[in-house]
Amino acid sequence: MKVFKKLKRPVIYFGVFGIITSSILFFSFKNQDFKIVKSLDIYFTLFKELNLFYVDETNPEDLVETSINAMLKSLDPYTTYIPEKELDDFKFMTTGKYGGIGAVIRRKDDFTMVVEPYKGSPAQIAGLRAGDMLKKIDGKSLEDLNIEDVSKLLKGVPNTKVTIQYERPFIKEKEEVILTRKEIVVPSVPFHGMLDNKYAYIRLSSFKQNCSEDVKNAFVELKKNSPEGLILDLRSNPGGLMLEAVRIVNLFVEKDEKVVYTKGKLKEYDFEYFTKTNPIDTEIPIVVLVSRGSASASEIVAGSLQDLDRAVIVGRRTYGKGLVQSTRPLSYNSQLKVTTAKYYIPSGRCVQALDFSNRNEDGSVGTIPDSLISDFLTRNKRLVKDGGGVTPDFAITPDYLSKFSVILLTKDLIFDYVTKYRTEHQTIDNPMDFKFTDADFEHFMAYANDIEFDYETDSERELHKLEEIAKKEKYFSIAEEEFKALRKKLGRDKFKDFEIFKEEIKELIEEDIISRYYFRDGVIKRNLEDDKQLLKAKEILSDQEEIITILKGGYQKKK
Repeated sequence: MKVFKKLKRPVIYFGVFGIITSSILFFSFKNQDFKIVKSLDIYFTLFKELNLFYVDETNPEDLVETSINAMLKSLDPYTTYIPEKELDDFKFMTTGKYGGIGAVIRRKDDFTMVVEPYKGSPAQIAGLRAGDMLKKIDGKSLEDLNIEDVSKLLKGVPNTKVTIQYERPFIKEKEEVILTRKEIVVPSVPFHGMLDNKYAYIRLSSFKQNCSEDVKNAFVELKKNSPEGLILDLRSNPGGLMLEAVRIVNLFVEKDEKVVYTKGKLKEYDFEYFTKTNPIDTEIPIVVLVSRGSASASEIVAGSLQDLDRAVIVGRRTYGKGLVQSTRPLSYNSQLKVTTAKYYIPSGRCVQALDFSNRNEDGSVGTIPDSLISDFLTRNKRLVKDGGGVTPDFAITPDYLSKFSVILLTKDLIFDYVTKYRTEHQTIDNPMDFKFTDADFEHFMAYANDIEFDYETDSERELHKLEEIAKKEKYFSIAEEEFKALRKKLGRDKFKDFEIFKEEIKELIEEDIISRYYFRDGVIKRNLEDDKQLLKAKEILSDQEEIITILKGGYQKKK
């Protein structure tokens, strides 16, 4: 048997190599592309020699996948290889559907932790909560099992059963539940409703299959209230299916309007996308909310409505992804998601911000330089630009978290405290009335202070760098006292930081607590109270004449 094994692999490799070589020769005669033939010949020769002579046993599948991923990484982050084992995850990204228990999970210590059970999912109905540590699935221990393998055990054909053993922190008792897997559908519209009984509000979180129907249904329902305006919230929406973006624009603009067109290296990827049906409402004033996380299909909706002078855009400049991907089937049920074109919105501009075709020597990419950014005009001759996302008509910068708050989040101090809070409180007030009191905050501080954690602020880090530079340049001695005084003022003091950032931390804890009882829609509803971008949107919609003036290009900003 040992002799057979030694002979088997060379025979297989030489056989496969012979087939591949024949294919390459045919390809070369047909295409006369010597560089491609040469490169493929080198690759397959190297692969054969590596697998024959490398000192340790190699895994050919892993080697090929590693080389493919490294090759595609040199192009752009959207061109990716999808092996058969990852097809379910890819389908979920485009459809929002999968068979499973309906929970977000992640690694923590040696096990897997539930981060969020979806509202109405088998996980939530069975009583699983955020913070629960999964110990076994169908009797199989999850200790040291990676997150991908745990996810595979949880997923499965709808209506099949799965047994989960879990431990709830701060109780330390193991529980076991039997769940029936269901088709999990994550809604693209997690919340919609009337604001101040005047404005329709729709939050769209992703562009999955049929999300345009979800938006349509939400708007039709809200329209019964005779709203004075619509706020379409696309903040942090990473995009998705282009056709769904076209259909959403179609809800608010006339039939036969060009929404977006694509241009690729191959003519087969040059398309023009028009609205195909009669709209629902072409008159209602619209404000679209965007952020740095609004990308791709979000930018098509926001940019097209801006170019057609159908909506006012409020927020931050969007991400800047103007590239289109198509999937190409490969052998053995794998696929290639490849960038095949760039898209352009009605004014003719492309929002792509990064230049992946001209990388720097270190492999990094730069933004489109100002010298290559061009001016374009909307239908009403308003000035817009390409080369860097969609620039809002009204820029509103969100408040940033302090470094201290980020540390509390990344080290799970807030998450773990809220898990403890959930075990001690069966219910809380509704999302609009719930308050995390000063007394509660004192309780959180006591909890956090019992846990050892260290951190360094950006200010301290930069001061340390400045001290090192001063020492090298021999200026440190004449400014040593000033450095000491500044270090003392900027020095880490947990008690001081808790007090400085008290309100910010309380808001983060409130949000997490509400999510444990009322899920995502409860958090969204709560955050609408003092949302700066939303307040600006309502201010714009409150003056019908002003929004008409803005869209006609005659608006003068108030001083």
